[in-house]
Amino acid sequence: MTETTPDKQGCKYNRVLIKISGEALMGDQGFGLHPPTVERVAAQIKEVHDLGVEICMVIGGGNIFRGLQGSAQGMERTTADYMGMLATVMNALAMQGALESLGVFTRVISAIPMDQVCEPYIRRRAVRHLEKARVCIFAAGTGNPYFTTDTAATLRANEMSCEVILKGTQVDGIYDKDPNKFADAVRYDRVSYDEVLQKNLKVMDASAIALARDNDLPIIVFSLDAPGGLVGVLRGEGTFTQVG
Repeated sequence: MTETTPDKQGCKYNRVLIKISGEALMGDQGFGLHPPTVERVAAQIKEVHDLGVEICMVIGGGNIFRGLQGSAQGMERTTADYMGMLATVMNALAMQGALESLGVFTRVISAIPMDQVCEPYIRRRAVRHLEKARVCIFAAGTGNPYFTTDTAATLRANEMSCEVILKGTQVDGIYDKDPNKFADAVRYDRVSYDEVLQKNLKVMDASAIALARDNDLPIIVFSLDAPGGLVGVLRGEGTFTQVG
């Protein structure tokens, strides 16, 4: 693959996985997809792609359906989780449409086969897509109930030999408590995997953090709304928290 610049204009990584929550795509409407927000996020992805960075993505489904909430309301957990996986496919297709409208070639790759709308997950094929400068959007989690999209993101990042997980959220890092509720919340610049687990910091579920720790995979938590966006984070600029 031909890079646009030899050093990717200061970017520290060659291959990354970007994890975005479903809620980050719903804008201010409180539910579903907000097309202008999807387009804004896609534009940030394109900026990174234009630098020659190879990009994997995992998008949650909480803006449409969350398995744990369905289970809490009396739905059988396995069924609820499968419904949540289907929600992630819908978000992945929306992001694919937004990226391809900007001229970025993509592949939606699902852990649950649905050949009419996306590819099945085959690791070697996915790696080849990355080498051809296509953005790979992994959907349907791991394909198994009881696993979150955080765990799926960490699993795929390891399988694809990504150098870092970039977790885009609605806050600019990891805090000791919810900064939207507590004015005295303190943000961490850097925190270890074990601290995240011991302090129950809620950045990702315990399985995802343990998998990242065991494979020495750093996680960077940042705000999708922060000035400079993804490119700034990749250059080590702006406000964020690094785990690892």
